[in-house]
Amino acid sequence: MSQTTNPPKPDTIYFFGTCLIDLIYPKAGVSAVQLLQRERVKVIYPQAQTCCGQPAWNSGYRDEARQVARAQIKFFPKNIPIVIPSGSCAGMMKTHYPELFKGEADEVEALNLANRVYELTEFLVDVLKVQLQDLGEAVEVAVHTSCSARREMGVADKIEQLLGQLSNVDVKEQAYKTECCGFGGTFAIKEPEISAAMVADKTLHIRATGATQLVSQDCGCLMNISGAFAYQAQHEGKAAPKAQHIAEFLWERTHG
Repeated sequence: MSQTTNPPKPDTIYFFGTCLIDLIYPKAGVSAVQLLQRERVKVIYPQAQTCCGQPAWNSGYRDEARQVARAQIKFFPKNIPIVIPSGSCAGMMKTHYPELFKGEADEVEALNLANRVYELTEFLVDVLKVQLQDLGEAVEVAVHTSCSARREMGVADKIEQLLGQLSNVDVKEQAYKTECCGFGGTFAIKEPEISAAMVADKTLHIRATGATQLVSQDCGCLMNISGAFAYQAQHEGKAAPKAQHIAEFLWERTHG
């Protein structure tokens, strides 16, 4: 779960980029770093970082997940916060690393890392206490909060606290907002029919709001939902909202 007490504003943090940002949504990662740097926080990005180990963990490959996770622990040795622009990767490192390394020789190191993990919107709101000035045109947006951000990290409200500071952004709430989009990482591969039905429901409810923009703090959800929208646009002629990571959305509207 999210930290109940937060440290004073740090001078320096680590940034864990995530696989999907590295490979598919690089602008989200760059925007997240820019948001942090604008708050006069030095950002350290260990170049050797890779996957957090979540795909192996979710698939039941505990030894393989531990091997990947153990490599990550060594790249973040300083006792400073680790900011992650993803509820699922943050949830893996904060919630599941302690379980994954229980009884292992490096359990203390894993626990130390887990206690330093923050999801990006949580860090912006609770630690940096950012104040945003909206420089963009009026827009109606829908928000999708990932299951991991909501249930593992307990930060579902942070994204809307940030959006609430933007005077020209009108947040439209869709029906069944808290339900999963159907991605779930390996779940979408193992159960494609169920996953497709879930994302079809999600896109239906988002589209019904009339919002022209969809924002989320998880790239996996964005990839799944925007992919469904693109398919519907191509095969059914339906207009699709633009999908963006919250970091990119915030930076574009507040940078000027």
